[in-house]
Amino acid sequence: MVGIVVRRPPREHGGDPFFAELIAGMEDVLVPGGGGVLLQVAHDQAAEIAVLARWAAHPRVAGAVLGDPVEDDPRPERARELGLPVVVLGGRAGGGTVPSIPVDNATPMLEAMAALVALGHRRIGRVSGPLRLGHTRERGEAFERGLRVAGLSGRSVESDYSARSGEAATRVLLADDERPTAIVFDNDLAALGGLAAARALGVAVPRELSLLAWDDSELCRLADPPLSVMSRDVHGLGVLTAEALLAVIDGALPPERSPERPRLVLRGTTAPRRG
Repeated sequence: MVGIVVRRPPREHGGDPFFAELIAGMEDVLVPGGGGVLLQVAHDQAAEIAVLARWAAHPRVAGAVLGDPVEDDPRPERARELGLPVVVLGGRAGGGTVPSIPVDNATPMLEAMAALVALGHRRIGRVSGPLRLGHTRERGEAFERGLRVAGLSGRSVESDYSARSGEAATRVLLADDERPTAIVFDNDLAALGGLAAARALGVAVPRELSLLAWDDSELCRLADPPLSVMSRDVHGLGVLTAEALLAVIDGALPPERSPERPRLVLRGTTAPRRG
């Protein structure tokens, strides 16, 4: 068995399709060999580290995935002290000495910004994930770069990835005197919350407001209108993650493979700016 600990609001985690798809990909690799994935939700970093300590002492847990790396992340060093094999998902941590699965956050964000600018949007907002996360900062830097390249200004509002938080952040953006005509969301649940906020405020999507979300899921495709997305193969990311962790558990270097880059899929929530 291998473990993955998720630092998310416990009430909101159950509806997040990202981890369900990630774990499905991991189990495609692990289950044929008699393994599987243990998932634990933690409310803060201390709780995450406590989970790692329990797993290190558990004879059936062979290793763990460290997701959502942060600056000066203490988890890789603590895992090393515990003798627990780990890989980092989504960036480098532990001074770059821990095997990691790299994820390109900048290029897809720049592509998303360019697509919205090409549709004529000049006021673009962003609903980010938690600012403590490395990939949130990487996307934020690319968002600002995309604005500068187009000669525009914009605003980001933080969310915790939940639909409720995405709805609240969207309401903040739409309360601006010069409200955005397009908003980029860091995940699909927050975007679904944004869609609900726009509907409640009487803002027509996509006629008055375009929405574009990171990731993709059945929820995005079933939304009304269907969400435009930066679609990435989360299942494939799970496969790569499990293969890398198995290599580390066996004392080998993981294969140097990067996940497929997200691709822009325009559906029913994006349209040219009116007027």
